[in-house]
Amino acid sequence: MVRYSSAALRAATASAALVAASGAIAQSGAPARIMDEGLNRSQVMVTASELLDGIGHRLTLSPSMTRAQSWAMGKFRSYGLTNVHQEPFEFGRGWEIISSSARMVEPRPIDMLAIPIAWTPPTNGTVRAPVIVAPISKPEHFAAWRGKLAGKIVLVTLPGTTDEPAKSAFIRLSDKDISDRDEFKLPNYDPDAANLRAQRRGFAKKLDAFLKAEGAVAWARKSYRDGMLLHGEGYTYGVGETPTLPGFEIAAEDYRRLARLAKSGRPPVVELTSNVRFDDSTTKASNVIADIAGTDPNAGYVMAGAHFDSWVAADGATDNGAGSVVVMEAARILKAIGARPKRTIRFALWSGEEQGLLGSRAYIEQHLVSRPVDPSLKGIDAYYAWSDAYPITTKPGYSAMKAYFNMDNGSGRLRGIHAEQNGAAVPILKEWLSPYGALDADRVVIGKTGGTDHVYLQAVGLQGYQFVQDPLDYNSRTHHSNADTFDHLRGDDLRQAAVVMAGVLLAAANSDKELPRPPVPQKPLDTDPFDYPDPDK
Repeated sequence: MVRYSSAALRAATASAALVAASGAIAQSGAPARIMDEGLNRSQVMVTASELLDGIGHRLTLSPSMTRAQSWAMGKFRSYGLTNVHQEPFEFGRGWEIISSSARMVEPRPIDMLAIPIAWTPPTNGTVRAPVIVAPISKPEHFAAWRGKLAGKIVLVTLPGTTDEPAKSAFIRLSDKDISDRDEFKLPNYDPDAANLRAQRRGFAKKLDAFLKAEGAVAWARKSYRDGMLLHGEGYTYGVGETPTLPGFEIAAEDYRRLARLAKSGRPPVVELTSNVRFDDSTTKASNVIADIAGTDPNAGYVMAGAHFDSWVAADGATDNGAGSVVVMEAARILKAIGARPKRTIRFALWSGEEQGLLGSRAYIEQHLVSRPVDPSLKGIDAYYAWSDAYPITTKPGYSAMKAYFNMDNGSGRLRGIHAEQNGAAVPILKEWLSPYGALDADRVVIGKTGGTDHVYLQAVGLQGYQFVQDPLDYNSRTHHSNADTFDHLRGDDLRQAAVVMAGVLLAAANSDKELPRPPVPQKPLDTDPFDYPDPDK
């Protein structure tokens, strides 16, 4: 639990009043009112329980995601937001798990922890077969296993050894941790890396075809974390991409037991059941958008967002239910205090982030810019290709987007903002954060951070920012895993985060200053034109 002293809160209120009085924020006393509403009458944990306990995971285009989006739009409307709507984009197939099981039956019966891999097909009832450990990670490995896999459940991952953690599973950032992010790194462009990635495209499809041709009945991989954690990520969500064989992820400890038994004698026999269902009622996923309308229709808009989708191993609490409910709570706080911003404040709950930032990319392509990307690319291939596609053509809405703030690193409190190597933006970001110094949230670091929905905005020269955030147990335990439940949320942290987000949004919406933006990016030159690509990377 995060604790703030009464002196710190009094200092925060005094600081807020000073900033408001100085004219940095148009509405007098707004930071103090934001803190009062957000700290004393917070609804963030009640909202989180409604979403996470009541609805659960939100795999993109799943029935659960559809329910969650309807619920979220209802909440936004109940707060008094306007322009509440969904914006669809092309995705692929819906998919959900009804039930599943995994059990070793020979040489002794034991229930195992396992999960169907997303967008793999169901088993026809229960599959019972011996396992074979056949590590396969690229097409060059196929030859070694040809003629050996018929009638088998194929374990395609090397079992390895146990991975005991070397540091605490629960972390709060020290001053040094934050200072280490305050480093400008020279950009690097390597076209050879993109070419090598292109050559590796489609391995999942090739593996499925090989296993099917060899007569395997199912395949399984090892969980990439110890501690009986499961994840189940899969990326064959496109129409026409569905594999033919059921796929599972097995807990690392159970997987190694199978591998040891297979190595020491008679292969163990396993029963697998995957009762999953595809939903092809639509191929379009969607984002949820809602506004607090600005008083100046010509002033543009600022925006906050978080990805609403999750994986299916648990309830998607820290990834990214936490960011989603903070975005919603920030909207509630601003309406509760009667905020009337000059610029419109827009709130976005993205879909398809886990499959390659698809929702935020769709918003950018609809409203802000276009880039010449091969539409057949999916998942990680599309993720990389989009940032490397030139020229960038701006749309009329490009100049209206003034700032975007994203939350997607778990349940920890906000400590500041990554300035994304835009040194000219640092003084303004510091000004907007300054009323929240007593809440330990006023650091601005020059460094970049990636992997979430502000990335594509930065890639086209727009002002998209991710907060600096205490990681807690996000990276060690909860990210994508079956431990990602409500119990890993920290209520005090989320109250603080919602206050900071609401405050920064209102400051950005009312400020006479705009964040300086770089020119529209052009294709860079090869940073090292004399290097040779490493085919093993």
